[in-house]
Amino acid sequence: MSARARPSIHAVVLAGGAGTRFWPLSRRARPKPLLRVGSGSTLLGATFDRARRFADEDRLWLVCGAEHSRAVRKESGLRPARVLVEPQMRNTAAAVTLAAARILREDPDGVMAILPADHIVPDTRAFATAIRRGAAAAEATRGLVTLGVRPTRAETGYGYIRLGKPLGSAHPGLHHVTRFVEKPDRARARRYWRSGRYLWNAGVFVWRADVILEEALAHAPEVASELAQLRGVPRPRLSAAIERAYDRIASLPIDQAVLERSDRVRCLPVDFHWSDVGSWGSLAEEVGVTANVTKIIEGEAWLRDARGNLVYGGDRPVALVGVSGLAVVDAGDALLIADLEHSSEVREVVAALTKKGRGELL
Repeated sequence: MSARARPSIHAVVLAGGAGTRFWPLSRRARPKPLLRVGSGSTLLGATFDRARRFADEDRLWLVCGAEHSRAVRKESGLRPARVLVEPQMRNTAAAVTLAAARILREDPDGVMAILPADHIVPDTRAFATAIRRGAAAAEATRGLVTLGVRPTRAETGYGYIRLGKPLGSAHPGLHHVTRFVEKPDRARARRYWRSGRYLWNAGVFVWRADVILEEALAHAPEVASELAQLRGVPRPRLSAAIERAYDRIASLPIDQAVLERSDRVRCLPVDFHWSDVGSWGSLAEEVGVTANVTKIIEGEAWLRDARGNLVYGGDRPVALVGVSGLAVVDAGDALLIADLEHSSEVREVVAALTKKGRGELL
């Protein structure tokens, strides 16, 4: 490969989400990316392990919220200059644009790989290979490359990408994107799965920093116009400038703000296992809970005729007798017992606690 085909890749890890479906362990000060899942590593730690396979240490970045910045910065091990703290939650378009503006100050030709901090991807080698391929394609085409995961089931919890025509022999494997589709109902999910033309939208993107900033200014100026100006702000004044900008910008996901409007979007299909671990139920599947198998992630548990459960204990022993299909999660000050099939509804508990003013539990 030529030097131009080997761009410098900056890994930008997004850790700004609330993770309300993982209450009571996911809190404002300790969000979902800091959960430990099976291997002993946190989701955030595993994300940076993947990132270090294709990005040098001085090209690792973290974007996080102010409420949990101390905890995630400590877990990441990054130096302060590589941690971008958002003063308010403004969704992923703001996070991506902020990182692009900051990277352009140091590396005008840099390519960004956008990595959510709360995914599970066991095959780190295949993931790194896909990111490098995406980076080369983003450099060669000045396109916005999104990884599309080939679906293994009719999943209603993910967004989808409809594949268009291949770009051609000059860019093997790369496709145009016909459209993005929000989470479908069961019938449509089955059609998508069977057709072979739809991929799961993994929320993993690769693009040049200058190109995404250019596209954000064109399609979402309500987000990008303020943040683009941060390129010229000296670092000692950067925090105050970010705070002023976040007071004025809109809150939009990057998909809606840019990708659904841009004609530069390309998709790279991938086959490795991927999960965004969206609920206690999906985590149970990832760690091997089956109809006959209960998994204990942390803590001490006694089981008696208890199958198909997920236990995330704390300091107190937990006993399960004659029950199945449950998530039992002990956070010390709050205990969750939920049917695994309905575990995504935990966010409604968070909404109720918010309404009641129970901030100490959020």
